[in-house]
Parts: sequence; C-alpha cells; structure tokens
Amino acid sequence: MKYRFSKSLEGFSSSAVREILKLTQGSSIISFAGGLPAEEFFPLDAVSEAFKRVTEGGKSALQYGLTEGYKPLRETLCRRMAAKNMHVTPDEMLLTTGSQQVIDLLTRVYIDEGDVILVERPTYLAALQVFQAKGAKIYSVDSDSDGMILSDLQAKIAKYNPKLIYVIPTFSNPAGRVWSVERRQGVLELCQAAEVLILEDDPYGEIQFHGDETYPTIFSLAGAPTGSGVIYTSTFSKTVAPAFRTGWAIADQEIIRQMARFKQSADLHSSSIDQQTLYHLLEHFDLDAHIELIRANYRERMEYMTGLLEELNWPGLKWEKPKGGMFIWVELPEAIKAEDLLKIAVQEGVAFVPGSTFYAENPKYNTMRLNYTHTNRETTARGMQMLAKAMESYLQNV
Repeated sequence: MKYRFSKSLEGFSSSAVREILKLTQGSSIISFAGGLPAEEFFPLDAVSEAFKRVTEGGKSALQYGLTEGYKPLRETLCRRMAAKNMHVTPDEMLLTTGSQQVIDLLTRVYIDEGDVILVERPTYLAALQVFQAKGAKIYSVDSDSDGMILSDLQAKIAKYNPKLIYVIPTFSNPAGRVWSVERRQGVLELCQAAEVLILEDDPYGEIQFHGDETYPTIFSLAGAPTGSGVIYTSTFSKTVAPAFRTGWAIADQEIIRQMARFKQSADLHSSSIDQQTLYHLLEHFDLDAHIELIRANYRERMEYMTGLLEELNWPGLKWEKPKGGMFIWVELPEAIKAEDLLKIAVQEGVAFVPGSTFYAENPKYNTMRLNYTHTNRETTARGMQMLAKAMESYLQNV
C-alpha cells in the first residue's frame, strides 16, 4: 500500500536530541545531549508513599478524570503560583502531558498555516518542530545575554505582524540565558501594544543557583490573566521526575477553555493517577527543600563542567556560565562544524547536541549544547576527556 501522509510532515525533521538519546540508550556512550535530570535525586520513597495514598483511596482513583486535570492538584498549583506573584484560579489552569503539550495545544487553537511566530535566537528545537508542523512562518529575534533585543523585536513586529511570540526567559534552552527585568517588561509592553500573544515557557525557572536574585515571570508582570495576552507553562519534569509527564498552563480563561476543547480530542485527559500522586506528594513532601537539594548539586556539577571547559583552552572557545537551568551553550572556533565533531565524538564514546538545530533560520554551525545535570563528577571528567580527544582528531583532519 502506498501511504498518503499529510502535508504537515513536509519539512518536518525528527528531534536531534531524541535521535541522540536513542543512540546512547543502553550503551556505554556518555551523553551530555539530553536535558535529563539526575536519577539519584528522584524522590523515589516519597513518590512511592504518595502513590500508596492514591490507591488506598479506593478504585475510583483509577477512573477517568477531567480534561482540565485533577482539581485538587490545580488548587495546590494555584497556591504555588501565587507565591511567585501569579494569581490564578483553577479555571484558569490546564494540566497537560508535560509542558510540550501546552506548546502543541496552543499552536493548534491559535495558529493557522502561514501565521508568523517570533522566537529567540537560538530557541527550543521541539517548539520549532511544532510550529513547523502547523505551517507557521518562524523568524528569530536577535538576542544577547539579557534576552531579546527590544529594537529588533519592535522592528520584526512591524515587519511581520506576528500572531505569537515564544520565549524561555529564565535559564533558556539551549543558551541558558536569564533575561533582565527590563527586557521582560519591554517585551511585554511591545507585544501588548501590538496584540501579540506571548507563550512563556518556564521548565527550568526553579533550578536557580543564586538565591539572592529574583527573576519575575512575564506573566506576573502582566498582572491578572484576563486580557493580559500571556500564557505561562511549566512542568514537574525537572523538579520531581520526567516520567510523570505532567505540566500545566495558566492563562486567560478563554484560552484555557479553547485548549481544553482540543485536548479532549487529543487524549481526553492526561494521566489522572499521576496527577493524584503528585497532589499527595505536594501535600506530604517538602518539594521546596527537594528543589534546594537539586539546585545545590546541579550548581556543583555546572561549576565542575565549566572548570573543565576552561582547561581545554581551545582558541576561540566561548561560553557563558549559567545562573541556573541545565545547559551550557558553547561556541566553538569558527572553522569547526559541530555536526562533524559529533560523529567523531560518538566514536570516542561521548555525545552532545549540535547547536544548529536550535535555530529557526541562518543557523550557527560552530555551536553545541552541553547538559551538566545528568552525569556525576567522574563521568563528566571522562566525557570531557573524550570530547577533547575528538576535537584533536577533528583538527588533524581539517
């Protein structure tokens, strides 16, 4: 049979990160590729106890749930959001299968083929995939260490009349940047004036290394969600465990209602038993203390990896030490193509993600993303030694 796939597959490429993870799964290859938390910090005992509380509640725990998500968990999350100056009701929240589904659902309800979306340069590649599949036109806004450059954003709003802007202002993926308050406020004001919806993705915001610094969300700067033009999404994947696949969106109730309609057709609802388990975990487990634990350990791992980068002493090597999150964005010497370096690195036993996949257009091929959260000190040292050896081999053949 000749299969007649939809036009949405045209120009749609598989995720470089997913392909590299498949390559390293079950192998001896050291991976700095995926955005993986460290398994040794998963709160296994607390999760087991929370799951036990769910099942002890009776067979109704295994029944279908609401599309919007388990209401007690939404209520608990509303309280956690309020602590960050984001005040919403359960009706202004949707629980999803990870924050990735938020990107997908919003794109489905808000974007038509040919609509323009503005993104950071560089940005999260899985978001680019969703936008491309919908047939959107994607343009990058020039960015620096403080975030989107407002003059370029203003010019591109005027030129392209975008419908949506997608941003990760706190410890961005892949660049690890944290935006200044001035850039956050500026982006909000420009988008509100032009009626451009802002999707603020915040999976890493809790992994903050400098407790004395504050990073207000764009959503909080906008005030009440009604009519604000900002939709905020986050996830439990980085703070509890990815396997729960539980994220959430908060926004104007009109947006949440439309996303819930599409979610019904996609999967009826996300895993109710996972949501119930997370509710009991939040009720009986000190998640904030757990987050402090992973912050401290991830900061130590980041410091160790950046120290090893300094020891490499390659001419033209550049990076910024992240203030949080899970990634170091590395700019290699101009003549080096990261895709070619990766082939040699895998032969040596180490993997990373080439940076070109994170660009909507005009990619920089001499860039790569390194994850520091998943590997311990010993494994990181061996992996960086392998990466150095791969670079030596690469330069010998240039």
